[in-house]
Amino acid sequence: MWPNAVADALSRFEWAFKQPGRYLNASAFDSPGLGDARDDLGWAMLYLPPGAKRDLGRLITRIDEEFERRTLPEPNYNKWATTRWWWTRMRER
Repeated sequence: MWPNAVADALSRFEWAFKQPGRYLNASAFDSPGLGDARDDLGWAMLYLPPGAKRDLGRLITRIDEEFERRTLPEPNYNKWATTRWWWTRMRER
């Protein structure tokens, strides 16, 4: 992890979720994009102390819910579905 990695990841989601429309725009997934940001948050969770881990975990839950609401299942990507489900979502219709 690098300085401000969590803040950078959260800001990518904040930007994407402020965009209008029911579905996320594909540009939100340009590298580094939302999948990378979600990976970064997952990595950060491994190294945080318990209190910070709880706080970030609550944010991640809300991010995951909104991310799932604004994307669609990608039928061709099921190999990561159990561990990195956010990579298995379609970006726009």
